[in-house]
Amino acid sequence: MINRRELITIIAGAAVVSPFAAVAQNASKAYRVGVLNEGAPIIDSSPFGKALIRGLAQAGYTLGKNLAIERRGAGGHKDRLPQLVIELVASKVDVIVTSGYPAALAAKQGTTLPVVSIQSGDPVGTGLVASLARPGGNLTGISDVSAELTPKRLELLKQFAPNLRRVAMLWNADNLGMTLRYRAAEAGAKALGISVQPLGVREPSDFEEAFRAMNRNMPDAILMVTDFLTILNRKPVFEFAAAHRLPAMYEFAFLVHDGGLMSYGPDDNESFGRVAALVDRILKGAAPAELPFEQPTKFDLVINLKTAKTLGLTVPPLLLAQADEIVE
Repeated sequence: MINRRELITIIAGAAVVSPFAAVAQNASKAYRVGVLNEGAPIIDSSPFGKALIRGLAQAGYTLGKNLAIERRGAGGHKDRLPQLVIELVASKVDVIVTSGYPAALAAKQGTTLPVVSIQSGDPVGTGLVASLARPGGNLTGISDVSAELTPKRLELLKQFAPNLRRVAMLWNADNLGMTLRYRAAEAGAKALGISVQPLGVREPSDFEEAFRAMNRNMPDAILMVTDFLTILNRKPVFEFAAAHRLPAMYEFAFLVHDGGLMSYGPDDNESFGRVAALVDRILKGAAPAELPFEQPTKFDLVINLKTAKTLGLTVPPLLLAQADEIVE
């Protein structure tokens, strides 16, 4: 592993704590945290599950002692999310952590319980909150920074493909949060003079059509916007990129560990540490309406050397020097 952190400080604003914040946390109480997402339930051993539990532990919560976690996943069926919210409310959770826009929307609409969201896209653009500084309602969380990250991601891709002129972008077009993330990426690419091949998918069968479209008009690189649908179909994307020797950029490190070429995005531990800190403040009495949405401040570049070799690509020395982690 080569350690090099790029620290980008983006402060959403000072948190305004509700009058209940002065109430001391009852050390003897066992708190219940609900975790909800559109795909499979987030288990403790998954990258996101580990990061969340680690963050909660750092805030003083230990599973089986003063913390219990209720996990729910819709298995890719958004229509199940409202019922899962009802189940979490019935299980008497104190706060709900959601991953992805559909889960955040279902929790916002289905309960008055506090909600902390992550990976839901632009929370203002999707209408989840009134503003980042003062969300209002029962929901706060970690906001999207796709517009800021796109230029960096494309610059990194250009180190693999110096003649980059057209990039194929895969995203779940049935997810408003990911559609807005795609639009931010598209705008960023065009500002750099790079044309975009838009490949919106809504179900697994759509990936074959996306691959046919790329075969008809081969791009110079691929950028995949990450949600449950693209994660579910990541292997065919890896295989298509390998077959055509296309450099591909992903948003999260676990996709590189799983076979993707490289990723540049928020550090999971830092992001979920912030989620845990927001959960902690809510459990101590803070109101979500007055807790500003936060933005990631730590970002990782991860490169898979084995995948680069499979693609027939040589990793430029400068890119290796920039990497926070090298997968061999």
